[in-house]
Amino acid sequence: MQVIRGIHNIGSIHQGCVLSIGNFDGVHKGHQKILSNLVDMARLGHHPSLVMLFEPQPKEFFHPETAPLRITGFREKLRLIEQCGVDYVICVPFNQRFRSMSAENFVQHVLVDRLAVSHVMIGDDFRFGCDRQGSIDYLNAVKDTQGFEVSNSSTIEHQEARISSTRIREQLAAGNIADANELLGWDYQISGRIIRGAELGRTINVPTANIGLRNIRPALQGVVVVSVSGDGIKDHPGVANLGPKPTVNGLKSGLEVHLLDFDADLYGKHLTVTILKKLRAIEKFESFDLLKQQIFNDIAQARAYFNNV
Repeated sequence: MQVIRGIHNIGSIHQGCVLSIGNFDGVHKGHQKILSNLVDMARLGHHPSLVMLFEPQPKEFFHPETAPLRITGFREKLRLIEQCGVDYVICVPFNQRFRSMSAENFVQHVLVDRLAVSHVMIGDDFRFGCDRQGSIDYLNAVKDTQGFEVSNSSTIEHQEARISSTRIREQLAAGNIADANELLGWDYQISGRIIRGAELGRTINVPTANIGLRNIRPALQGVVVVSVSGDGIKDHPGVANLGPKPTVNGLKSGLEVHLLDFDADLYGKHLTVTILKKLRAIEKFESFDLLKQQIFNDIAQARAYFNNV
């Protein structure tokens, strides 16, 4: 799968595509069905399949403090979309210039002039263009004159309710990992490169690997039992703090993992952390000694978890 960075990098090889547009946060079972239909339709007509994403996501651009927490970071999203067989992903920077583009100009200059789309597949709740002027109804109104087809991506339900990113965020926030995984269709995990942190854990003989989240606020926050893989590690047990660290004034969200019975240098390596169980919510302790006591308790609970599975 090729990733296209920006509209200006669209080439002739991408034209005539079958296109879907959206956030695809989580690439859950509903998204997977959409992408499966996209790929099938593209292959049937011998067209490329293409997904258009936005970074930041539109709600993050307009309301960064209150935007929905993310299920997946950009790298995980690309990996999951690639697994669905999509040929191309175009990442469009969502900035003031793009935000000001009218629905008419988006259709004409992006969908028609640049991509020469053959088919657009979107949901009936999708909006585009300045002030959300565009919709699937607008696309249906102009499709004949512009020379492309439009279809409504179908809704997928689980237990008589629509599978949505919002529903999955709610399950993750509540610590219902198994229920979230059922909706996702994959085990919830976060991946990233190990960066240097404050190394406070080493002062109490609890070294941690700090994974950079690149300003992403994860949908699940708390102290969690994890399994870690990557760069020579396979399903290694651990316990992690996912989110801020208020006791030591760590207000920025991060993923700090302690691997049980492990002692090696991980700096610079890329790891995938699979979340297995939420132990507790993040809390601010009155002293570092109280935090240290709780950390040892968290480690004991994590060991008990792995001893019982």
